[in-house]
Amino acid sequence: MSSVSALNSLLGSTSSSSGIDLSQILQAATGASTAGIDVTTAVNSAVTAAQAPETAWENQQATLQSQTTALTQLQTDSTNLDNDMQALNSLTGPLSSRTVASSDSTIVSASAASGSAVGNHTVMVTSLAATASWASGTVASATTPLAAGSFTITGATGTTTTISTGTGTSTLNDVANTINADSLGVTASVITDATGARLAIVSNTSGAANNFTVTAGTGGLTFAQAVPGANASLTVDGIQIASASNTVTGALAGVTLNLLNAAPGTNVNLTIAPDTTQASTAINQFVTDYNKAISDLNTQFTFTGTSEGVLATDSVVRSLQSTLEGALSYTNTPASGTTTVSNLSSMGITVNDDGTLTADSATLTNSLQNNYSDVQTFFQGASLNGFANSMDQQLTSFISPADGAFTLDLSSISTEYSGLQTDITNFETNYITPLKAQLQSEYSQAEILLQQLPTEMQQINTELGLNNNSSSGG
Repeated sequence: MSSVSALNSLLGSTSSSSGIDLSQILQAATGASTAGIDVTTAVNSAVTAAQAPETAWENQQATLQSQTTALTQLQTDSTNLDNDMQALNSLTGPLSSRTVASSDSTIVSASAASGSAVGNHTVMVTSLAATASWASGTVASATTPLAAGSFTITGATGTTTTISTGTGTSTLNDVANTINADSLGVTASVITDATGARLAIVSNTSGAANNFTVTAGTGGLTFAQAVPGANASLTVDGIQIASASNTVTGALAGVTLNLLNAAPGTNVNLTIAPDTTQASTAINQFVTDYNKAISDLNTQFTFTGTSEGVLATDSVVRSLQSTLEGALSYTNTPASGTTTVSNLSSMGITVNDDGTLTADSATLTNSLQNNYSDVQTFFQGASLNGFANSMDQQLTSFISPADGAFTLDLSSISTEYSGLQTDITNFETNYITPLKAQLQSEYSQAEILLQQLPTEMQQINTELGLNNNSSSGG
């Protein structure tokens, strides 16, 4: 078969199989100024045209990815808001935090656990708890050789331990190391001053029950007690209290007293009150996180040009918007009596035109300072069934990791995305890759045939007497 016939056959098969515009080949065959084919460009052009379905699928994937990003942000917003609700509904959360004010914090200070009863108490510190300690006689230095001898340490339970000096424990440093290695409930150290060096032995725990004695034996060191172990003595609301430690727990439920100085006859007033600062911070955090969620929701329903956000038609998103807006209508109606805080606006939290909230600082502060229990009851109800619980329950239906609306929606999007990826992979494997190989082969053959055309055309012209030489000779 001649190159012309082969080329015609190839052109016919290539055109029918790929649907590609073969004008470049035809121009080359009929005398175009630039003969030949750019095989790579031709193949790539054909493949790009054939990949049109893939492009559509990839565009769908891009939309799904944008939806995933936006949904994940709304899920995060909702989770943050739900965390606020759980904190406000907790018996150990910010609404249950307490502060303790002392009329003389140089004598006694205190802290109170969440939920401690508010009220006033009177404390008088008669004496502080003391930690027992003993000191040895003085020697020249911590490394001065000691005479052979011994002494005994007797604990509060009567357990006696004998410490020998001399061989193996020939210096104060050696004696201190030996005592500390025996876990006797005391700590030994060497004190060095202008008079020389002494061994100090101090109980690890204060209080009369942790007093101990040191008795010198024959030869060696002598000892004298520096401070006997003693309990702190105080009264709380007139009730006598003895404490082995200057940190006193149990005298007032949930309250820790820190005894700093003894002041017999001096009453110190302690006032336990709600921590309005923590409460205000937590409520304002709720407002901030609610506004973030609403603002991100509003973005989905705001037109940019002629289109809304990628989630404008998502039923979960519309449901969340309706849920958040509806939650604000919660009203606290006491089973008996009245309340000064029946809704959010009662404490200065109002709804703006765009659905976000504004908290009036002065009104909120006034509510917390003068009607704290009403604020707490609004959020927590009579038995943790107030506003915070109501919103928490509604948000849980969206953010539950097992079957929440966000979880199911994101899973559905992920499944659709994976399905499109499978279509793209299969299309590439089963159609595009074979097509590319076919076109590479066919265009390469066409290129070879085109390169042979000039020679064959010259031969045909010669046979027909159309070459320049024969024409001039006639």
